[in-house]
Formats: sequence, structure tokens, C-alpha cells
Amino acid sequence: MKIRQVFYTLLMIFAVVAMNACACHKKPVPPPPGYGPESGQNGFSNQSGGNVGDRWKRLGITTEAQKREFLDSAAAFENQDVYFDYNSYTLSEPAKKLLDDKIAFLHKYPSVSVTIQGNCDERGTEEYNLALGQKRAEAAKDYIMHSGGGNFHLNTVSYGKERPVATGHDEAAWAKNRRDHFALKY
Repeated sequence: MKIRQVFYTLLMIFAVVAMNACACHKKPVPPPPGYGPESGQNGFSNQSGGNVGDRWKRLGITTEAQKREFLDSAAAFENQDVYFDYNSYTLSEPAKKLLDDKIAFLHKYPSVSVTIQGNCDERGTEEYNLALGQKRAEAAKDYIMHSGGGNFHLNTVSYGKERPVATGHDEAAWAKNRRDHFALKY
């Protein structure tokens, strides 16, 4: 009986000490370089070293409303992937329509850079999927360059089957992974 009482007492002491340790105030962690109030307008800077105001001016954005419009358009641009049929890098009509929308965005904001990321499903060898992913990215780049009539900043990269968005092992998951993803840098 006495052992049980000592055990519960020690357990209660341990619980109180643990709760007090968690309740301690932690020192604030300083922001990484390039972020924080000293880095310029709105508390952050862009990757090219200038302050945020310079970045927006370079994009032709001068008001908060234009900035919100750009950010909404950029999110839509990045969140709409182009999908491909199995073992194919041919652009479908819906893919071309989506690319036409992306071309309109690029005409409106010609100083942004885009990396087109080619992706594949899990089937096939690593080498085959890297090559197919590259062909998919190049197909989208070629369509944009030949249809857009602009001097766009486009790069391509293939991730093969390394970056699946769907982890299932069925046709529904594979169809989501056969895609080009578009990443903006501005």
C-alpha cells in the first residue's frame, strides 16, 4: 500500500514538473535573412535582394488591388496542372485551353519566370519516367512559345515519378500524377 502511495506521489510531482516546463516562455526566434521589418516594405523581401516594392513595380503593380489580383491569378496559374494520357506527352484539347489561359497570364505579367515540371505515374522505370516527364514539360513549353508570341521566361524540369500528388496504386491516382505542374518565380 505504501509503495503505491509513493508511486502516485512521484507520478503527480512528475506531471506538475512537466506542465511547468511546457509553460515556460520561449525566446522568440529571429526571422531568417531577408524577412522581418528591416528587410523593407510589408516585412519581407524578394529573392533577388531588392525590397518587395521593387518586385511589385517590376511586375507593373502599383496598388493593393492590383497586388491582390496578381496573387489570385498566380495561385490559379500554379494550381491548375496539365494532365496527360498514359504513356503520352501529346497535349489534349483541354490541356491546350488551359495553356491558353496561362499564356494570357504571361502576357499580362511578362517578367515572371515559370518552371514547367513534368511528372509521371509510378509505372515504368526511373529512366523512362524522367525522359517522359521531360517530354511532357517540353511539349507545354513548345506550345506556349509557339502560341503565345511572347518572350517568356520558361524553364523545364522532369521529376519522373519522384513527386506524386496521389499516392494510390490505381488508375485514378495514376491519372492525377501524369501531369505538368507550373511553378512561378517573381
